Amino acid sequence: MNLTIEEIPSEVESWSAQEVLGWAFEQFRSEVALASGFGAEGMVLIDMASGLHPDFRLFTLDTGFLFPETYELIRRVERRYGVTVERCRSELTPVEQARAYGDALWTRQPDRCCALRKVEPLAKKLAELNAWITAIRRDQSTDRASARKVEWDSRFGLVKINPIADWTWPQVWEYIRSHDVPYNPLHDRNYPSIGCTHCTRPVEPGEDPRAGRWSGFQKTECGLHSRRNDRGAVRDSGPAVRDNEAADMLRD
Repeated sequence: MNLTIEEIPSEVESWSAQEVLGWAFEQFRSEVALASGFGAEGMVLIDMASGLHPDFRLFTLDTGFLFPETYELIRRVERRYGVTVERCRSELTPVEQARAYGDALWTRQPDRCCALRKVEPLAKKLAELNAWITAIRRDQSTDRASARKVEWDSRFGLVKINPIADWTWPQVWEYIRSHDVPYNPLHDRNYPSIGCTHCTRPVEPGEDPRAGRWSGFQKTECGLHSRRNDRGAVRDSGPAVRDNEAADMLRD
């Protein structure tokens, strides 16, 4: 289904997360999928979606470098909710990437590593869809502060649905606890944001929740939620250099 911006209900910003999800499933049916890195926010949406549309589509970007706890959570989700997680992978295996770009690319060119292992696989998956659902929240970063609950994703050319855009971190955990939603145990070890093993560390008291991502680089996004409309250049963030232009495309 092709939906124009003018056809998005004007009252959508006042809708609850469940209402936004229900509308998305009704409008797009099999042509919408939920993207998840299985962080706390993503688990909230998975739980909601299972109650609204049991055969919903769910995909993840499997970089080949996820934590064992994340892979185990994926298996738990499949068992509990009866879904098959669609795994999107890079065209290059980790070994092939090392041969082409050198060992530990993430330590030298983290943006390029994210582009190869996350952004390019995402672009291919989204080309199959008319809409995608994400778990981003406005208070996560300045780049996400203007996110609408339903908007046009000019970067990837489809409708983007952000049902919990107006939620806070405490609201996320209130839902998880009250609905007994499974979550990644790394959250209990000071990992508020969880990505790849090589580029994620626990945060210290008082640090920004995303300070544990790409530590040593002034990079806080892996590149999926950029507000830009071009998918071209990849520029790498250097240590102590603020250059997230190419790294604003993705998120857990």
